[in-house]
Amino acid sequence: MLVGVILFTIHYSLFTSCARQEYKNYTHDVLNRMTPIKDQGDSPTCWIYAMLAAIETEHLAWGDSVNLSPYYIEKMMEREPNLPEDKRGMGATLLQLIQKYGIVGYDAMRSVETPAPKYAFMAGAEYTTQEFARSVCKPGEYINLTANEEEPYYQMVDIVLPDNWMNDRFYNVPIDTLLKKTERAVRQHHGVCWEDEEHAMAIVGIAHDDGGHRYFIMKNSWGTEGPYGGLEYISYKFFRKKTVAVEMTKEAYGLP
Repeated sequence: MLVGVILFTIHYSLFTSCARQEYKNYTHDVLNRMTPIKDQGDSPTCWIYAMLAAIETEHLAWGDSVNLSPYYIEKMMEREPNLPEDKRGMGATLLQLIQKYGIVGYDAMRSVETPAPKYAFMAGAEYTTQEFARSVCKPGEYINLTANEEEPYYQMVDIVLPDNWMNDRFYNVPIDTLLKKTERAVRQHHGVCWEDEEHAMAIVGIAHDDGGHRYFIMKNSWGTEGPYGGLEYISYKFFRKKTVAVEMTKEAYGLP
């Protein structure tokens, strides 16, 4: 766990669903380990970057370092007949695609133009891409979560959005429960994927400002040019208001 203070007083647009905000002092209460921040460029595939980043942080907490290629998934999903033209999706979409097509390390595929490898290599061993995927993300290891007060709680529900084109279902809980479970998971160093209707990021820590207001520290996928070197700060208030879905391991949520 790392503790620190970051100071900026400039204005910067966080992403399209947020108003411009004044940057200020943030004290890090928890900052979990993460792989290098990547840049999605013009690709609308933040959901791929966010979910892979959550998986990577999960493995780093175990002492097992993996750095995964978003370009491999972007290439594989072109095979999907229901892929929307804008290539948007959700963290849950990535979990389905990784089980179907596998995954490779970042160094094995650093561009979507690169031919997709058929094998992955780790610690001198050769795996099929599906075998490698199962080693980093076991089938059924993650739980999809949402908080929709218009649907029954503690049941699986649909999220009716174009991004959910693989028709994943989500376990519906009250928003305060979802926030509490997310905070607990992050404090226990688990990887978490968060998304609203516009963007997705991995949650890698917790911070507070000088007024004592709490924030989730997010690992973004817009490179390191921003004022926080690729990190963003989402207030608990914003989390309660805007969250569409969260993905974490069942262990992180507290299920056997």
